[in-house]
Amino acid sequence: MHFGHLMAAQDAIEQAGLDRLFFVPAARAPLKDGRECASPADRMAMLHEAVDGDRRFEITDIEMSRGGPSYTVETARLLRGRFPDDSLSWVVGADQLSKLPLWKDISELAGIVEFIVLERPGSPAAPDPVLPGLRLHRCRGHLLEISSTEIRRRIRLGLSVDFLVPPKTIVYIRDKGLYRAEG
Repeated sequence: MHFGHLMAAQDAIEQAGLDRLFFVPAARAPLKDGRECASPADRMAMLHEAVDGDRRFEITDIEMSRGGPSYTVETARLLRGRFPDDSLSWVVGADQLSKLPLWKDISELAGIVEFIVLERPGSPAAPDPVLPGLRLHRCRGHLLEISSTEIRRRIRLGLSVDFLVPPKTIVYIRDKGLYRAEG
Protein backbone atom coordinates (compact mmCIF):
# COMPACT_ATOMS: atom_id res chain seq x y z
CA MET A 1 0.00 0.00 0.00
CA HIS A 2 1.58 3.23 -1.13
CA PHE A 3 0.59 6.88 -1.31
CA GLY A 4 -0.68 6.44 -4.88
CA HIS A 5 -3.27 3.95 -3.62
CA LEU A 6 -4.24 6.20 -0.74
CA MET A 7 -4.57 9.27 -2.95
CA ALA A 8 -6.75 7.28 -5.39
CA ALA A 9 -8.98 6.21 -2.50
CA GLN A 10 -9.26 9.78 -1.28
CA ASP A 11 -10.07 11.02 -4.80
CA ALA A 12 -12.84 8.42 -5.11
CA ILE A 13 -14.35 9.32 -1.73
CA GLU A 14 -14.32 13.05 -2.39
CA GLN A 15 -15.39 13.11 -6.04
CA ALA A 16 -17.97 10.33 -5.93
CA GLY A 17 -19.38 11.38 -2.56
CA LEU A 18 -18.77 8.03 -0.87
CA ASP A 19 -19.50 7.59 2.82
CA ARG A 20 -16.65 5.13 3.25
CA LEU A 21 -14.28 3.05 1.21
CA PHE A 22 -13.41 -0.57 1.83
CA PHE A 23 -10.00 -1.87 0.85
CA VAL A 24 -10.41 -5.45 -0.35
CA PRO A 25 -7.02 -7.14 -0.78
CA ALA A 26 -7.24 -10.08 -3.16
CA ALA A 27 -6.25 -13.58 -2.14
CA ARG A 28 -5.05 -14.09 -5.72
CA ALA A 29 -5.91 -11.73 -8.56
CA PRO A 30 -6.89 -13.89 -11.55
CA LEU A 31 -5.55 -11.46 -14.18
CA LYS A 32 -2.13 -11.02 -12.52
CA ASP A 33 0.94 -13.21 -13.02
CA GLY A 34 0.48 -15.12 -9.76
CA ARG A 35 3.73 -14.06 -8.08
CA GLU A 36 3.12 -13.26 -4.45
CA CYS A 37 5.59 -10.88 -2.86
CA ALA A 38 4.28 -10.90 0.71
CA SER A 39 2.09 -13.29 2.68
CA PRO A 40 -1.62 -12.51 3.01
CA ALA A 41 -1.07 -11.77 6.71
CA ASP A 42 1.73 -9.33 5.90
CA ARG A 43 -0.32 -7.65 3.18
CA MET A 44 -3.23 -7.18 5.60
CA ALA A 45 -0.94 -5.84 8.32
CA MET A 46 0.69 -3.34 5.93
CA LEU A 47 -2.74 -2.15 4.83
CA HIS A 48 -3.81 -1.66 8.46
CA GLU A 49 -0.64 0.34 9.11
CA ALA A 50 -1.24 2.48 6.02
CA VAL A 51 -4.84 3.50 6.85
CA ASP A 52 -4.59 3.53 10.64
CA GLY A 53 -6.53 6.45 12.08
CA ASP A 54 -8.42 7.43 8.91
CA ARG A 55 -12.09 6.74 9.58
CA ARG A 56 -13.01 7.03 5.90
CA PHE A 57 -11.22 3.77 5.16
CA GLU A 58 -12.13 0.26 6.24
CA ILE A 59 -10.51 -3.05 5.44
CA THR A 60 -12.20 -6.35 4.78
CA ASP A 61 -10.55 -9.73 4.45
CA ILE A 62 -13.56 -11.05 2.52
CA GLU A 63 -11.38 -12.21 -0.40
CA MET A 64 -8.37 -13.37 1.57
CA SER A 65 -10.46 -15.48 3.92
CA ARG A 66 -12.18 -17.10 0.94
CA GLY A 67 -8.82 -17.97 -0.64
CA GLY A 68 -8.15 -18.91 -4.23
CA PRO A 69 -8.70 -16.56 -7.16
CA SER A 70 -10.47 -13.35 -6.15
CA TYR A 71 -13.32 -12.61 -8.50
CA THR A 72 -14.93 -9.22 -7.98
CA VAL A 73 -18.42 -10.50 -8.76
CA GLU A 74 -18.22 -13.01 -5.87
CA THR A 75 -17.10 -10.26 -3.52
CA ALA A 76 -19.84 -7.93 -4.76
CA ARG A 77 -22.46 -10.64 -4.14
CA LEU A 78 -21.25 -11.03 -0.54
CA LEU A 79 -21.13 -7.27 0.03
CA ARG A 80 -24.64 -6.89 -1.43
CA GLY A 81 -25.81 -9.46 1.13
CA ARG A 82 -24.12 -7.59 3.98
CA PHE A 83 -25.26 -4.15 2.84
CA PRO A 84 -28.59 -4.71 1.06
CA ASP A 85 -29.72 -1.07 1.31
CA ASP A 86 -26.44 0.58 0.27
CA SER A 87 -25.32 1.68 -3.17
CA LEU A 88 -22.13 -0.21 -3.97
CA SER A 89 -19.30 1.12 -6.10
CA TRP A 90 -16.05 -0.45 -7.25
CA VAL A 91 -13.02 1.78 -7.83
CA VAL A 92 -10.81 1.04 -10.84
CA GLY A 93 -8.13 2.90 -12.70
CA ALA A 94 -8.95 4.01 -16.25
CA ASP A 95 -6.39 1.46 -17.46
CA GLN A 96 -8.76 -1.29 -16.26
CA LEU A 97 -11.75 -0.19 -18.36
CA SER A 98 -10.64 -2.10 -21.45
CA LYS A 99 -10.18 -5.22 -19.29
CA LEU A 100 -13.68 -5.17 -17.77
CA PRO A 101 -15.13 -7.47 -20.47
CA LEU A 102 -12.62 -10.11 -19.27
CA TRP A 103 -13.90 -10.00 -15.69
CA LYS A 104 -15.91 -12.99 -14.51
CA ASP A 105 -19.69 -12.51 -14.85
CA ILE A 106 -19.21 -8.84 -15.74
CA SER A 107 -22.88 -8.35 -16.72
CA GLU A 108 -24.02 -9.49 -13.28
CA LEU A 109 -21.32 -7.38 -11.61
CA ALA A 110 -22.41 -4.30 -13.58
CA GLY A 111 -25.88 -4.77 -12.11
CA ILE A 112 -24.53 -4.86 -8.56
CA VAL A 113 -21.98 -2.03 -8.58
CA GLU A 114 -21.29 1.28 -10.21
CA PHE A 115 -17.69 1.57 -11.33
CA ILE A 116 -15.78 4.64 -10.19
CA VAL A 117 -13.14 5.21 -12.84
CA LEU A 118 -10.08 7.22 -11.84
CA GLU A 119 -8.70 9.07 -14.85
CA ARG A 120 -5.01 9.93 -14.96
CA PRO A 121 -4.30 13.61 -15.59
CA GLY A 122 -2.83 14.17 -19.03
CA SER A 123 -4.03 10.80 -20.35
CA PRO A 124 -6.80 10.56 -22.90
CA ALA A 125 -10.13 9.40 -21.50
CA ALA A 126 -10.50 5.66 -21.89
CA PRO A 127 -13.49 4.68 -24.02
CA ASP A 128 -16.44 3.07 -22.28
CA PRO A 129 -16.59 -0.67 -22.88
CA VAL A 130 -19.82 -1.90 -24.42
CA LEU A 131 -21.40 -3.81 -21.55
CA PRO A 132 -25.12 -3.98 -20.79
CA GLY A 133 -26.07 -2.14 -17.61
CA LEU A 134 -22.58 -0.71 -17.05
CA ARG A 135 -22.66 2.38 -14.84
CA LEU A 136 -19.54 4.55 -14.72
CA HIS A 137 -18.69 7.52 -12.55
CA ARG A 138 -15.52 9.16 -13.81
CA CYS A 139 -13.23 10.97 -11.39
CA ARG A 140 -10.08 12.94 -11.96
CA GLY A 141 -7.25 11.20 -10.17
CA HIS A 142 -4.03 12.79 -9.05
CA LEU A 143 -0.91 11.94 -10.98
CA LEU A 144 1.45 10.14 -8.63
CA GLU A 145 4.04 8.06 -10.43
CA ILE A 146 4.35 5.38 -7.77
CA SER A 147 4.15 1.66 -8.41
CA SER A 148 4.35 -1.31 -6.09
CA THR A 149 6.92 -2.85 -8.43
CA GLU A 150 9.16 0.21 -8.09
CA ILE A 151 8.80 0.20 -4.30
CA ARG A 152 9.80 -3.48 -4.10
CA ARG A 153 12.76 -2.80 -6.42
CA ARG A 154 13.94 0.12 -4.28
CA ILE A 155 13.73 -1.97 -1.10
CA ARG A 156 15.60 -4.84 -2.78
CA LEU A 157 18.36 -2.37 -3.75
CA GLY A 158 18.49 -0.84 -0.27
CA LEU A 159 17.08 2.51 -1.46
CA SER A 160 14.71 4.67 0.55
CA VAL A 161 10.95 4.44 0.07
CA ASP A 162 10.32 7.49 2.26
CA PHE A 163 7.65 9.75 0.71
CA LEU A 164 6.32 6.80 -1.33
CA VAL A 165 4.88 4.65 1.46
CA PRO A 166 3.31 5.66 4.80
CA PRO A 167 5.91 5.66 7.60
CA LYS A 168 4.20 2.97 9.70
CA THR A 169 4.11 0.69 6.65
CA ILE A 170 7.83 1.27 6.06
CA VAL A 171 8.55 0.26 9.65
CA TYR A 172 6.50 -2.92 9.19
CA ILE A 173 8.30 -3.80 5.94
CA ARG A 174 11.69 -3.19 7.57
CA ASP A 175 10.85 -5.14 10.74
CA LYS A 176 9.61 -8.13 8.74
CA GLY A 177 12.42 -7.98 6.18
CA LEU A 178 9.93 -7.93 3.31
CA TYR A 179 10.94 -7.53 -0.34
CA ARG A 180 14.66 -7.89 0.33
CA ALA A 181 14.86 -10.67 -2.24
CA GLU A 182 12.35 -11.50 -4.94
CA GLY A 183 12.34 -14.73 -6.82
